[in-house]
Amino acid sequence: MTVRARFLDIHIIQSVPFANLNRDDTNSVKTVLFGGKLRTRVSSQSWKRATRVEFERITGNSTLRTRRIGEAVTRELADRGWPQELAERAGAHIAASVGKFEVEEKTEGKTKTAIPNRVITNAMVYVPQAAVRELADYAEEHRQTLEAAKDITKKGEAKASALPKAAVDAILRSRNDVINLFGRMLAEVDRAGVDGAVQVAHAMTTHEADADLDYFTAVDDLTSTWQDTTGSAHMGHAEFSAGTFYRYATVDLDELTRNLAGTGTTADVHEVLTGFLTAFTLAVPQAKKNSTAPHTLPHLVHFAVRGDRPVSFAAAFEQPVRPGTHGGNGAPAVDALAQYAAAAGSFLGTSHLLSRSWTSPELKDLPDALGRRADGLDALITEAVGHVRTTAGQDGTA
Repeated sequence: MTVRARFLDIHIIQSVPFANLNRDDTNSVKTVLFGGKLRTRVSSQSWKRATRVEFERITGNSTLRTRRIGEAVTRELADRGWPQELAERAGAHIAASVGKFEVEEKTEGKTKTAIPNRVITNAMVYVPQAAVRELADYAEEHRQTLEAAKDITKKGEAKASALPKAAVDAILRSRNDVINLFGRMLAEVDRAGVDGAVQVAHAMTTHEADADLDYFTAVDDLTSTWQDTTGSAHMGHAEFSAGTFYRYATVDLDELTRNLAGTGTTADVHEVLTGFLTAFTLAVPQAKKNSTAPHTLPHLVHFAVRGDRPVSFAAAFEQPVRPGTHGGNGAPAVDALAQYAAAAGSFLGTSHLLSRSWTSPELKDLPDALGRRADGLDALITEAVGHVRTTAGQDGTA
C-alpha cells in the first residue's frame, strides 16, 4: 500500500538572548513548569501571529482582524469622495449587519455621549484585506438606500442595518491563504468558520530558566548638564529572560488541501506550504524589539513528512538539558532532540516516515535519525515540499 503524506512536522531549536518575546498581563516573562522545573515560555498565539505577519509579507496575502470593520469601510468610502457623514452611516450599517454590536461613546467631563455612526462589532471580524474594498463596493450599489436610512446611535434611531445581511455575510465568508492556513472562528456569520490546517505548540526553553529584573533610569538631557542638579528623571524595572527554545508546529496537509479547494481559487498547496515553512522558521515575536533586538537564527531546523500522525519531540526536554562542557544549551538540546527522534523512530517504526531532513547554520553532522543534511533553508523546504508533491494522493489530496 502506498503511503501518502498527511502531516509535515517542524522541529526547531533556537536560542534567544536577553529578551521578553511574550509578556503576561503584568509585563512579566511567561513561564511553564515542565518536568518539575521552571521554563521560559512563548505562547503559540504570539509566535503564530509573528508567523502570520511574515507569511503575509512573503506572499502578499493580507488579512484584517478587527472589531472596526465599519470604520475601515467608512475610510475607504471617504477616500472615494463620499461625504463624511454618509460614509460614516454606511460603515455603521455594514458593521450592524455583522451581528451584535455596540455604539462607541466618548467622554466629555463626567458624561458619556454616543458617537453617531461609530459602530463596533462585538466579535472580531477576520477577513482578507480585499473584503474592505468589496464591502465598500456593496455600499456603492446601495447608496440610495443608505442616503434614506436613519443613523445608528446609542438610543437606536435605527436598531438594525438597512442593508441585507446575506450579501454582507457572503463577503465576510471570503478567505485567502492566510485564513486557510490558520483558520477562523466567526460565530456571527453562518459557514464562516474555517478549521486551521496549522497547529502550533507553545515554545519553551529546553533547560531550566528564570526571569531577570532589569533596572533602568532615564536621564533628563537638560538637568544632566547643570552642576546643581543630580538624579534621574525616571526609574523603573522590567523582566527579561534568555534561553534555548524548542519550537514545534505541524501542518495537516489534508486539511490545508480541503481549505484551499473551498476558496474556489487556483491556489497551489505546495506554494502555500513553502511560504508557511519559510515564515515559521524565520519569524520572531517583536515584543520589546527596540530594546533587545532578538533577531537570532535557529541552531537546527528539522522537517519530517509523515503518513500516520504528528509527533512532537517536546518530551525530549522533560528532563531539562544541562550546559555543555564549554557552556551553552544549544548543542545539548540538539543532541537530546536527535536521541528522542531515534527513540520515536524505533517505537513507531519508519514505514510512515516519508521524509526527514535538517539544516543548520553551524552544524555539519548529526545522527541519521534526523535524516540527511540540506544545504540551507531553501533546499530544506524544497526537499520537504517535494516529498509532499510526489506522495500526493490520487484523490487530489496532498
